[in-house]
Order: sequence, then structure tokens, then C-alpha cells
Amino acid sequence: MLTSEIKRKIDNARDILVGKVPVPSQQIEQITIALIYKFMSDIDQEDKKLGGEWFFVWEYNKYSRFSIMDRKIWGQERLNLYTEWLEKMGINPHLPQMFRDIFRNAYLPFKDPSTLDMFLKQIDEFSYDHSEDLWDAFEYLLSTAWSQWDAGQFRTPRHIIDFIVSVVEPQLSDTVLDPACGTAWFLISAYKYIMAQHGDKKPWDKLSISQKKALTENFVWYDISYEMVRLSLVNMYLHNFWNPKIYEYDTLSSDDRRDDRFDCILANPPFMTPKWWIQPHNRFSIKANKSEVLFVDYIIDHLNPRGKAWVIVPEGIIFQWANAYKSLREKMVKENYLWAVVSLPAGVFQPYSGVKTSILLFDKELAKKTNKILFVKVENDGFSLWAQRKEISQNDLPKATEILLNYKQDLIAWNEVIIKDSKKVLLVEKEKIWKNGDYNLSMDRYRESFESNSDYEMVKLGDVCELKRWITYSKKDEVDNDWHQVLRANNIDLGSYSLNLDDIKTINKNLEVSDDKKLKKNDIFICLASWSKEHIWKVAFIESDTNYYFGWFMWAVRTFENIKPKYLFYCLTSWKFNLYLRNSISWVNINNLNANILYNYEIPLPDLETQEKIVAELEKEEMMIENAKQSIKVFEKNIQNIIDEVWGK
Repeated sequence: MLTSEIKRKIDNARDILVGKVPVPSQQIEQITIALIYKFMSDIDQEDKKLGGEWFFVWEYNKYSRFSIMDRKIWGQERLNLYTEWLEKMGINPHLPQMFRDIFRNAYLPFKDPSTLDMFLKQIDEFSYDHSEDLWDAFEYLLSTAWSQWDAGQFRTPRHIIDFIVSVVEPQLSDTVLDPACGTAWFLISAYKYIMAQHGDKKPWDKLSISQKKALTENFVWYDISYEMVRLSLVNMYLHNFWNPKIYEYDTLSSDDRRDDRFDCILANPPFMTPKWWIQPHNRFSIKANKSEVLFVDYIIDHLNPRGKAWVIVPEGIIFQWANAYKSLREKMVKENYLWAVVSLPAGVFQPYSGVKTSILLFDKELAKKTNKILFVKVENDGFSLWAQRKEISQNDLPKATEILLNYKQDLIAWNEVIIKDSKKVLLVEKEKIWKNGDYNLSMDRYRESFESNSDYEMVKLGDVCELKRWITYSKKDEVDNDWHQVLRANNIDLGSYSLNLDDIKTINKNLEVSDDKKLKKNDIFICLASWSKEHIWKVAFIESDTNYYFGWFMWAVRTFENIKPKYLFYCLTSWKFNLYLRNSISWVNINNLNANILYNYEIPLPDLETQEKIVAELEKEEMMIENAKQSIKVFEKNIQNIIDEVWGK
């Protein structure tokens, strides 16, 4: 159990290191190594009473914690001994291979004796009743110290992992892989699940020692980062994996293990593609440069014929229009890999990220038994969705588990599948999915209606705003001067909902244009029709009066007094509105949207005071996002500066 005392000691250890070891990943590494060092020394001390030792024997006895922390040793001598220990433990022949791997390439990144004295004394105060206490300390350390957004690595909450494993139902004989293992909790959860199914509680333990050994040998881990491999090895040791198959391996770039196949794959791969290192090998069936696409493709291709997989993906995989995303979705659906999609709420990965995610469920045997795909929406996971993830009473996971397991059993037994469509559950025919052309896997795309359970009054857009249609002009009216400046869909950045003024069209001054067609303060500038599908739903908020007109297929939304312009803007940036538009569009010669369709769209309308509070909260979150982006730019520049210094630039 994670206690306040454990938290305090971990925090103190970090505080001691911060001045000398500013990089969070190195802080984690040093504390991890020191805690394992104490753990090993304590085991040896206990074993001495029984006449034996495990770790610090013969010439290595002088490196035990009890030797190094002797009061007769201090300052530079202690620093020298500890540094020597780090260098030699990776080659210590008396250690099991796992421990040699844990300490391989370990080093002390500072040379200050007083800092080391304070640090080791703090570690020396750490106590535990069970190895789980040690792992609780690691988990807390990871949650507070690791800056993970740089590589798109977000630690998966333990309850989400357990939810996934409970539906996958790994079996005793299954070979199991995590191709981006991090701290290996997916596989630990799978291991615990299998053990629990076989009565892993004395005296009802049904597994022999040889069976348990065989079970652990069925699990395989990959991670590109040795720091994560080291943490995984620690986790393995604490969970009785004495000879784990964990490899420092670049899953996307190396094809050394390309021909390996598995019965079960569980993964939460990185969401971000590092610009400087990803070089995918040429054996991928989907041509892409996005890591999330490549990982899903990899997982599909490395399943045995009866294999099953769950993978957490950023929401973009579900609906984005780029060819790689569409090709991946086509493969998942048409080749009968995908049987279900679980939508998770934004905020599950707080405090690392507010990114919206989904879970893709693969099982070829199940998928071939039905012409439909099950969609399940999880709106609450038992914790608040803000940065401080506090436990709450609302939890959709138990019900989602029940629905998914019952659906699986019905398919396996060839029973008639009866799923009552609701706000959170929907069965969609595969033909309907591939008929739309982009293989969109958003549940709301296939709903017949867009019902809302909002506590606020629902009103039509026509009751709160009016639409101003674009100015019309021909190609011959475009001139190379600045008379009438016209903004189009490509002048809106989709990601930031802001104006991009790099490419502005200008039209002939002799063309009569009403000033009412100029973008004004509090206008919502939106694309509702276009030659290009990618432009639909681009939207920007106009902060002040402009001299820009709105051109082809663009509208200005102007609000009435009963609604705050910024509140309506946020309503129109929702994915629900996006899906409503796309479901309403008739794809003929041009993507065209009737104004009446927009006017009939319903939104929740709180009172003006509540609208202001909602806007203030959303603007605060946007500011936090912007600050985070600026921090990332600083980190990226620092990285480049270090590289430049290495090259002498």
C-alpha cells in the first residue's frame, strides 16, 4: 500500500537529486537503482542469519549497503565505492543475469560526495513489508517525476489495464507480447489474471512450479528505451519473473523479430512520432510515418491465426482522413481483424495528457463470426478527468466489461446477438462502415439521431444565431493587389482554430461587396461546404474587427443576445458537431451543406452567467495547453543545442 511516508521519502530523494541531476528520467533511474541496491543488501543481511548470501559475496562484499554506509566511511571514499559498485555490478558473476541486466551501463551522473551522502541516507530510511511496497514506491516515482510527453509515452492507469485484460481473457498456454512495454504493467496484469483463474491462493493453488515457470516464459517484452527496460526488469523481479524475455528492441525500425507470432498482444504504444529517429523497415503492409499507425499494423501482422489483441490508440486513428489512417481502418475492417471499439473519455491519461483515446479489439475468429462491429462508449472510468484524478462514484467500466464479455460469449457460441442500442452501446454493420468510403470508426457517425442527455435546455442554432453566406466571385476577379482581401478554408488552422494569413486572395476593387461580408469581432468563421472533404468543419473565432471578407464556401456565424459568441464557438468545435455535419453532407459533385441543416442543429443552452463560467474554464485549459507547447519548444531547442555542442557548432 502506498503510504504518505513512502511518498515523503521518495519526494525527499528527488529533492536531493534535482540540483545535480536535473533530467527527470535520470532521477528515476538513480532512485530505482538505489532502492534495488538497498533491497538486495537487506536480502543478503537476512540470508546471512541462515548461513548464506546472494548478492554481495567474496570481493563484492565491500560494496554492500552495510559496508558503504559504515560510519567509518564517508565523503570521497563512499563516493568512490558507490561509483565502483555501479560499474562492476553489471558484470558481477555472482548475480543472476536479470540483475546484471538491471545494472548494465549504470553510472552516477554527479561527483559530489555530500549529495551522495544525503541521498543514500534518505534511501536507507526506506522500509517495506513486502516487495509490492517497493513497486508502489516506483509507481509513485514514475507518476510524479517522469516527463513523458516528449516521446508520447503516457503511463496507462492500472485500472484501465486490468479492464483490458479482463476482456481479453489471456489463457495459460497463450504466448503474450507487449511491443512497447514501458514498465511492463500490461503483462504483469495478464500474468496476475491467469494466476487468479488457476487459484493462485494457497491451499487452492492448482499450478505446479514447472507450469508457473512455463507461464513466465510465454511472456515477451520489447522497448526501445533501455531506461524502460531497466524498470521493466525491476518490475519482473518483484513479480517472480526470474528470467524474463525482455528485449531492448526498436519495434518499428528493426525486423529481427519480424516473423515472431503471438496468441495475445496488449499494448499502449507511443502516441507521438519523434521526428529524429523513426525509420520504419520496409515490411509493413501500411505505408506510413506515424508511429501509432505503424504499431497497430505491426500488432495485426504479429497475431497468430487465432490471436487476439487490445491496443490503446489516439482518437485520430478512428476518423482522420489521411491515406495511411484510412488504409489501416480498411485493413482492420475488411480483413476481419476488428470486432469492437471502446471509446475512452478525454482525461484518462491525466496529468500527462488530456488526449482522447480509444481501444481497438482484434480477434480474427470472433470478427469472422459476425457482419457487425460493436461500439462501446466509456464516459466515466471511476476517476475525475482533471489533472488531479480523484476517485468518483461514476464508473462505466464494470458495465462495459459485462457487455463485451457477453458479446464475446454469444459470438463464440454462435448465439443470436442481442444488443440494445443506447447512448453508450451501438452495433454497426461492417458494410455500412466501408460504404462511407473512409472507414470511419466513430460511434456517433452511425447513429440515426444525436440525442442529448444534457441538463440544460436544448435549442436550435437558428434560435441563437444567423448565418452570413460567402461572397461570390470568379477566377478572373482575382488580382495581385490588396483591394478586397478574401479568406478561405485554407486560412484556418484545424489544430489551433486560428487564422493563418500567409496566403490571402485579393479580388478586383470594382466588384461590389457589402461590408456585411467582412469578418467582425465575435464572428465565428466556419467552412460548411468545400471541394475538399478536409476543409469541412474548419472553424475560427474572430477576436476583433477585420478588413477581410469571407470567400467561397465560407460562412460567418453571428450570435443573438441570448448566447455568448465564444460559448457557441466552443460548441461548434466539438466532434459531435463535426460528425453531425459529415452525416448531413450529400456527396455529389461538391461537398455542399444546406443552411437549414445547420440551423436545425441543437446545442445545450445554459444561462448567460453559466456560459461565461464555462468559457472562462475552457480558456484557462487552452492557456495551459499553449504553455505546454511552449515548454516543448524550449525542450526541443535545448536538445538541439546539446547536439550542436557535441558537433562543435
